[in-house]
Amino acid sequence: MSAGERLPLYVLTGFLGSGKTSLLRTLLRHPDFVDTAVIVNEFGQAGLDHHLLESADEETVVLQGGCVCCTVREDLAVTIGRLIERRAAGTLPAFRRLIIETSGLADPVPIVHTLKSDPRVTTALTFHGTLVTVDAQHAGPTLARHPEAQRQLALADRVVITKVDLATPAEIAATDALVARLNPGVAAIHSGAAGLAPAALLADVEHDPGATLPQALRWLREPLRHGAAPDAGGLQSFSWLRFEALDWTVFGIWLTMLLHAHGTRILRVKGLLHVAGAAGPVAVHGVQHVVHPPLHLARWREDARLSRLVFIVDGLPEARIRRSLDAFMHLADPGRTRPVRSKAVGAGAMIGGRPIKRPGAPAWLKG
Repeated sequence: MSAGERLPLYVLTGFLGSGKTSLLRTLLRHPDFVDTAVIVNEFGQAGLDHHLLESADEETVVLQGGCVCCTVREDLAVTIGRLIERRAAGTLPAFRRLIIETSGLADPVPIVHTLKSDPRVTTALTFHGTLVTVDAQHAGPTLARHPEAQRQLALADRVVITKVDLATPAEIAATDALVARLNPGVAAIHSGAAGLAPAALLADVEHDPGATLPQALRWLREPLRHGAAPDAGGLQSFSWLRFEALDWTVFGIWLTMLLHAHGTRILRVKGLLHVAGAAGPVAVHGVQHVVHPPLHLARWREDARLSRLVFIVDGLPEARIRRSLDAFMHLADPGRTRPVRSKAVGAGAMIGGRPIKRPGAPAWLKG
């Protein structure tokens, strides 16, 4: 199956009580959600109403409108492969997308790794991103007390802030600010009891950074947040700009060693890099110990040649990471006499004669 024929695949997760099941229930009722397959951890957790059910066998439930639900009874890749085979054989409706709903305590990292690397999945499906629900009323205490909730948010490519019809304006604003601090640039949308239309939830969700030149250039010109989030345990985010061209080999060794040594504490790293000798920017993306294949874009716009790195870490000092990168870059250029020109976003950097301001959301972090 070619890239253009592969079906889009999403992960839907969120901590216990965050409204994930309610959101899924409203989606399954929506006419625009027909031709969708949903895999859930246990069928009962899906919270499906009996009037939605059309037919069922021991593995699969077909819903009114053509949606398909099944459970993870064994290996996730095996379950997905069986769905794809039955779709091809015509024994299931020809669904057009797949959503995997995890339990409220799930760590999305191994799930995402399977979805992006297992050939039983990647031959038929393209992973588009992780959707995470966050409760507008209880986000602060939940994130402060539960590492699982922090990890889910750090992996989010889109955040749904739920229960906004029950929360106060102050609670909603505080949740918006917390999400922006913990996962800079993630696209966040609001949802109440009525839920969301599928288009609002799924449009433009992309997991990999800088997939296209316009997306990369928009990100370079849009502001990013910089700083810690002391009210959410040890989780913090920070962003850098770096003006010198990077030695690609040395940078790759540094990032690989960094994630090998501290992968459990580096929840996510994304970057758009100015690499020496490359015609265009190189987008990189790592999740804990896993570095996804880089994306090489064809060209820069002349006033945009710099590197930007974004980290989401748990208890790992920013200065320590910065010093290690500087040390590796010195190995690439041992005769360097001038200091590395690297600064935190929001520290007066200019692009194309315009200052980079705080706060804001980079477009490429949607994906």
